Amino acid sequence: MTLFSCKDLTLGYDGRAVAENLNFEVEKGDYLCVIGENGSGKSTLIKTLLGLNKPLSGEIKRSEAFSPRRIGYMPQQTPVQKDFPASVREVVLSGFLGGKKFLSFYSRNDRLAAAAVMERLGIASLADRCIRELSGGQQQRTLLARAMCAAKDVLLVDEPCAGLDEQGSKELYALLDELHRKDGMTVIMVTHDKEAAETYAEKILKLGHTKNSRFYGTRDEYLAELSAKNKGETEEKTHD
Repeated sequence: MTLFSCKDLTLGYDGRAVAENLNFEVEKGDYLCVIGENGSGKSTLIKTLLGLNKPLSGEIKRSEAFSPRRIGYMPQQTPVQKDFPASVREVVLSGFLGGKKFLSFYSRNDRLAAAAVMERLGIASLADRCIRELSGGQQQRTLLARAMCAAKDVLLVDEPCAGLDEQGSKELYALLDELHRKDGMTVIMVTHDKEAAETYAEKILKLGHTKNSRFYGTRDEYLAELSAKNKGETEEKTHD
């Protein structure tokens, strides 16, 4: 099933384009990594897919399975999030709010599901701790747990390992990989970490300011193109 497809999509703000002529699609069960240099439009793309921004031109065709009520979104951390005066349990439970039509109390099933997610991510013992008292890795696991409570079909994560050390990053990438492979979750991840993209992604979307700097295809196609490009540059230097 195609969750969404983008055709000739141009993204930007106030009439100024930051990414142009994007053509790609995501199927149910994909693991797509979005990479690119700073300012290439990665976070703008995520906000546009979520319906927070409108495209400047082009179109996005979405299936019912790719609706805001079925997506778990893990945004980049901000200073406000890091210092938010709420417990881990409260933050994780808030993931269920998007699926409620009216403001209501959390159900027993919500609480059981949140407890199970916290246990799975190794943060159950932190449930009553304030999120601002946690380490960076613990905070990221809490935000991932919140996104998991919201997700029905898709996890959309924006720089999930920003600010984490090497070990913390490895653990978080492994969790996302497990959710994809064992749970069948569709994962869309924005990252500066090209090595992670080359390791975990099934598909790669590379954004850039020129046509030659953009790419969309499978990981194997991306690696083959990268290898050919590096080989060509090496041969050019040799001839020089």
